[in-house]
Amino acid sequence: MRLTLNSPLDMHLHLRDGKMLSDIAKYSAKNFAGALIMPNLTPPITTIKTLKEYKERILKACGEEIFTPYMSLFFQESYTPEFLKEAKPFVSAVKLYPSGVTTNSECGVSDIDIKKLSHIFEAMSELDIPLCVHGETDGFVMDREREFGAIYENIANAFPKLTIIMEHITTKESVSLLRKYDNLYATITLHHLLITLDDVAGGLLNPHLFCKPIAKTYEDKEALVQIAINADKKVMFGSDSAPHPVSKKECCGCAAGIFSAPIALSALAELFEQHDKLTNLQAFVSDNARNIYNITTPNKEVILQKKEQTISKEFDGIIPMFAGKKLSWSIE
Repeated sequence: MRLTLNSPLDMHLHLRDGKMLSDIAKYSAKNFAGALIMPNLTPPITTIKTLKEYKERILKACGEEIFTPYMSLFFQESYTPEFLKEAKPFVSAVKLYPSGVTTNSECGVSDIDIKKLSHIFEAMSELDIPLCVHGETDGFVMDREREFGAIYENIANAFPKLTIIMEHITTKESVSLLRKYDNLYATITLHHLLITLDDVAGGLLNPHLFCKPIAKTYEDKEALVQIAINADKKVMFGSDSAPHPVSKKECCGCAAGIFSAPIALSALAELFEQHDKLTNLQAFVSDNARNIYNITTPNKEVILQKKEQTISKEFDGIIPMFAGKKLSWSIE
C-alpha cells in the first residue's frame, strides 16, 4: 500500500541554530514542503533583519530539498503598527509567549493585558497577520492550558478579525473552544495524539517524552485524536519537534521538548490507518494549514509505503520520540 501526500506542512517547528540547525533541518526538509519556524532562539527573533538572516541559515541547512520556511516573529510589547506593516511581507505569523512558560521564553509577555496590547492586535487584524500563542499560565502544571482558555476567549471576542492559533493544544476544553469562536484555530502535535502523562511519568521517568505543554489524560488525548483524524478545518498538524542534546534531556533539570521530525508522517499514517481515516491525512497535514494561513506551498509529493521500520535510536546525536520502536509505515 502506498499513500501520496501533496505538499505536507509542519506548522510548528523548532530548528534551533548553529550546529544543531545544520544537523537536524534536513529531516524536516526531506519529509515536508514547508514549516512554520518558531522564533524562540537565544536571543529571540524580534527584528526583520534577524528574521531574514535566520531564514537564510535555514535554507542553507536544508540544501537542495524543496522546503519553504514560513517565518515568525517573537511577540514584543514594543511592536508598533508601523513595524508590523513593514514586517508583513516577510512573516507568516507573530508568536506570543507568556514569559517563562517554556524553553527560551523569558523575553515573553509578562501580563497579557488586552487594553495595553490592543494596538498590536488591531494592526495584526488589519494586516491579516496570524497570532500564534503558547497558551499556558504559570499555575499548576496540569491546569495551565485550561486556565489560559479565558485569555483566548477575551482576545477572540475583542478582535474577531484576528486569526488566533492555539498552539499544540492538549485538552478537551481547548477542543471545545474551537467550536465557540470563528477566529480560533489550533495545531496538534504527534506526541499529544499518542501519549498521556502515564507514558511520561507513570513508570520510570522518560525524559525524551517530556514536553510543554505536558501530556494530559486519556480523555484529553481521545478528544484530540477525534478532531484530528476527522480533519476538522479548525486544526492542522504542528509537530512542535524540539531537539535537545542528550546532555540536556538525561539530566537533573531535563529540558522540555520532543524530537519527532524524522518519524512524524509515518507515525501519523499509522494512527490514521488504525482509525480507518487515511484519506483525511492530506487535509490534516496540508490542506487545512494552507487555508488557515492563506499560503501558497511549493509542489512536493511525499510518498509513504506500508513497510515496517524500526526507529533509529538517534539522529545526529538527538534521541527521537519512540527510539528503537517499530512503525508500520515508512517514507518511500
